[in-house]
Amino acid sequence: MTEEASEVVSTSYLSHLLTVGGFLLAVFAIARLVGEKRQPSNTLAWLLGIVLVPYVGVPLFLIFGGRKLRRLAALKRRVAPHLPGARAACETTAALPTVHAVCGTGGSPPAGDNAVRLITTGEQAYAELEAGILNARHSIHITTFILSRDDTGRRIVALLAQRAREGVKVRLLLDALGCLISSHGFVDPIRKAGGEVVRFMPVVPLSSRGSANLRNHRKIAVFDQQTAIVGGHNIAREYMGPVPSKKRWADFGAVIDGPGAALLNEVFLDDWAFASGQSLDTLHAERNPAAVRGKGEAELQVIASGPDVTGDPLYEGIVSMIQEAEQSIWIITPYFIPDEVLLRSLIVKARAGKDVTLIIPARSNHPVTDYARRHYVRQLRLAGARVLHYNQGMMHSKAIIVDDRMALLGSANFDLRSLFVNFEIGVMLYSVPEILAMRRWAGELVRACVEPKPEKPRRYRLLGNLAEDLSRLLAPLL
Repeated sequence: MTEEASEVVSTSYLSHLLTVGGFLLAVFAIARLVGEKRQPSNTLAWLLGIVLVPYVGVPLFLIFGGRKLRRLAALKRRVAPHLPGARAACETTAALPTVHAVCGTGGSPPAGDNAVRLITTGEQAYAELEAGILNARHSIHITTFILSRDDTGRRIVALLAQRAREGVKVRLLLDALGCLISSHGFVDPIRKAGGEVVRFMPVVPLSSRGSANLRNHRKIAVFDQQTAIVGGHNIAREYMGPVPSKKRWADFGAVIDGPGAALLNEVFLDDWAFASGQSLDTLHAERNPAAVRGKGEAELQVIASGPDVTGDPLYEGIVSMIQEAEQSIWIITPYFIPDEVLLRSLIVKARAGKDVTLIIPARSNHPVTDYARRHYVRQLRLAGARVLHYNQGMMHSKAIIVDDRMALLGSANFDLRSLFVNFEIGVMLYSVPEILAMRRWAGELVRACVEPKPEKPRRYRLLGNLAEDLSRLLAPLL
């Protein structure tokens, strides 16, 4: 056999091996996909990618497609925040079905005796974070999806380094993807001062612990285990800063003093133990008994959601809230990509004459999600729901208010990624004063909103239709 013929045979043999290998990988990916607990639309989107463009779809699925991975479950303890000595049963005087829906799928029991203060501006968010850092006496625990290398990020890093030098236990947990360019040298001042900084599920190189798709989207700051900040604010100029900025996004959160803060600290410690490799038992030995003392009268429920939770408590809690609504449902979210159950539940409530109000940004920072939301928004409006566009820049706030008797805030968007893929954190409020305060904030938000313009007939927007249809197809993956 000539050298040229031998080369042809080798190439043919290699091509055959690659084809067989690709086929086996595709079969493996499809088997894993079908075996996972997923929304049908999510399954269909991945199937189309795997079958139609296997050389792209299979690698992407293997890297980004995981949801609740067995390997992750084995390495990361299931998050079920609870307080030592607290009641185990889900008992409360308000919104009982939703409380049980959350508890039944992995959420914590309600905790009373909290003081809750809403955060409605980026300047307030920065002031609260700065004050918490400066006033902490023993420990500072912060987790964020984004830490930006801007003036806001630099100031917070400098403050954390200062407190670490002063002997305060500083722990900073950064999502490895969201903080890709700020989780190394940028935070070295904290490390050099004696603080600790770790990355959650590194993606470069790809971690063997799980999937690059599973991101920690939680935003939690806990000071001395008894005061916590939770909400949608990342540590970056567009989210917060000491002075007002025309480019700052509208965002929302809360400061919690009392047992709720201790519960949020439990979630942080679970994430920290997983990312750092430190013993959770050792971390729990640092518990402060004073942290569970009552600071107010608000009752709340801390809801961790994600691959480290047995079920989907955040999702099922939202479904229960909507189905329980007797008068009104207000949803405030930057991205609106619901699944069929949520959409149909909202449509039924709107057709039944309930006040269903959706507040979304006129234009978000992700145009593809704006195209993807069009179908769902159109269906809601046809059913009689009110849709409002926030038109004073980007709105990143996340909240749901039902009947002035229960409300939800936290890090999760009203989309499939937040509800079924990301690590998220939510706080359900059941106390009337705090819920009415959220309603007043939502009313102020309405003043910055406009009614969306009427859509052109479908036949006159061919390119828009194509973009919308493609975005809807990709929506489960966004």
